[in-house]
Amino acid sequence: MYAIVEIAGQQFKVAQDQKVYVHRLPEAEGSKVTFDKVMLIEDNGNVTIGAPAIEGAGVTAKVLGHLKGDKVIVFKKKRRKGYKKKNGHRQYLTEIQIEGIAASGVKKAEAKKEAPKTEVKAESNDLSAMTVAELKALAKERGITGYTSLKKAELIEALSK
Repeated sequence: MYAIVEIAGQQFKVAQDQKVYVHRLPEAEGSKVTFDKVMLIEDNGNVTIGAPAIEGAGVTAKVLGHLKGDKVIVFKKKRRKGYKKKNGHRQYLTEIQIEGIAASGVKKAEAKKEAPKTEVKAESNDLSAMTVAELKALAKERGITGYTSLKKAELIEALSK
């Protein structure tokens, strides 16, 4: 049994007890991870293909460790111009071991939602801490005419009345 699953933006063909090096994952070493973007599952000749992913399918894995890949040397040269540039790069990787492939019954991971930001109404004593754009927006809300040509001190004076 094998599956094609998307992990950290790349697709991998994985099987039970296989070790895979993937781009760095935010999970801690020793923790369990579930990947729910399974594109294909093959089980004893039965092939299930998703469009684009199979609903309810999932691959569970254990994070074995975080490491850095081999160094890649980038060398640029323009002949007869005296231009040479040498650079190196080491990719951050995570080693995972596939523990199981489930064709159904896996719940989708919920996306983390941020709390909506609430704006606090400014009082007259902290008008000087506001920017000119914020003061003009406040003047527009209060119905003050001619606020577009006023300077910051004039806006504060008009709003504090």
